[in-house]
Amino acid sequence: MSPLEIIAVIISIIGVTLTIRRNMWCWWFNFVAFVLYAYLFYEFKLYGETILQFFFMGMNFYGFYHWFKGKQQDHEIRIEPIASKTVMLQMGFAAIGGLIFGLILKHFTDAAVPMLDSQLAAFSLLATYWTSRKHIATWVLWVFVDIVYVGMFIYKDLFLTAGLYTAFVALAAFGWWQWQQVKKKQAHRHFKGV
Repeated sequence: MSPLEIIAVIISIIGVTLTIRRNMWCWWFNFVAFVLYAYLFYEFKLYGETILQFFFMGMNFYGFYHWFKGKQQDHEIRIEPIASKTVMLQMGFAAIGGLIFGLILKHFTDAAVPMLDSQLAAFSLLATYWTSRKHIATWVLWVFVDIVYVGMFIYKDLFLTAGLYTAFVALAAFGWWQWQQVKKKQAHRHFKGV
């Protein structure tokens, strides 16, 4: 447990909490967390997670722009629906992308757990995309992904980070519930023509 890991955990919790609250500051806290974890994961030879942090940084700017644009139009950050067919298609692409990335890590690096690392990276990227698009499905996916992350981080002796991801499971479940409540309120206001 290093000071870097402690700081990254604290900033990550703040970022996810702000995301649940649909607060624009989430994007700035999450960006700092991604930078810190990119360095930490590289040190532990979790290359899929390291590369994922750089994708997260790029998605972070996209998410900030998308949320900001929506807030300018609707004066709030509205929850957006996603079709089941789209969910299945995008999850299929994530699985295939994770498999290809895992094979690359397995054959061309000294990655510690290449196939697991790559699948988690692929599905995390998809969940982040869904977050940027304001889909409630993001929280359900995060619950499952974070549960698997807990096991991987325990295996790699990153116990504080495993604890963080355990907290992420609870936060994602709460985020799902919270966004469901917001969605109901938005639907009610829309129905009443407000």
